[in-house]
Amino acid sequence: MESRKTQLWVGVFVVVGILALFFIALRAASGTMTTSGDSYTLYAKFDNIGSLKVRSPVKVGGVVVGRVTDISLSGDYYEPRVEMSISKEYDQFSETSTLSVLTSGLLGEQYLGLEPGFIDDSVDTLEDGDMITDTKSALVLENLIGQFLFSQGND
Repeated sequence: MESRKTQLWVGVFVVVGILALFFIALRAASGTMTTSGDSYTLYAKFDNIGSLKVRSPVKVGGVVVGRVTDISLSGDYYEPRVEMSISKEYDQFSETSTLSVLTSGLLGEQYLGLEPGFIDDSVDTLEDGDMITDTKSALVLENLIGQFLFSQGND
């Protein structure tokens, strides 16, 4: 009788553990563990976003301040347009801020690096729905290798 009771408790413990791991995996995948609370939306256009994806982080100095919420093509020239959700806790970015598509490591995931601009009385801060105009596109490794090989072939 005691053995059956122990087996039942072990089974319950295993099921609860699996459910807990499943819950944590879902929370991590949706990105709700890093950004919570109120947020505001910013937009930016790039020439090339590389392999940037929806839910990629937006970082300032390595600290996640938001996430990419949408990527689309806009305008007559089909420029990539990125929509970002930034936590309200970080609401003092100026219009002179720059946004770059960066890579974690040599072949890592791509993310947006936001560099805060200077704050002055003559410069406004970014509000909900504003566009970041100073952007730097992704460096595509294949293009860099091709340029290097082409330049070596001319020598």
